[in-house]
Amino acid sequence: MIHIESAKYLDGYCIQLKFNTDEIGIVDLTELINRYPIAQQLKDKALFSQFYLDEWPSLAWPCGFDVSPETLYEMATGKTVSWLKQA
Repeated sequence: MIHIESAKYLDGYCIQLKFNTDEIGIVDLTELINRYPIAQQLKDKALFSQFYLDEWPSLAWPCGFDVSPETLYEMATGKTVSWLKQA
C-alpha cells in the first residue's frame, strides 16, 4: 500500500510529498481544488496550507476535503500503483 510519510507546503497549491517507497515528488492540486465544490474554500492559500496527514495517511483538510495516497502518488511520480492497473 502506498502512503505518505511527510508533506511540505511549497507555494501556491503545490505540496512536496515523501512516500513510503522513499520517492519524493511535488503535486500541484490547482485542478482538484477547482473541480470539487467541497474544496472551494481552499482557494484561500492560507487555508490550503493547513493540510494534515490523516489516518491513511494521506492529505486532508479541516473542511473535509482529502486526496487518496494513490492519486497523489500518480500525480507526483507519473507511475500507476500496481494494484490499480487493469489486467
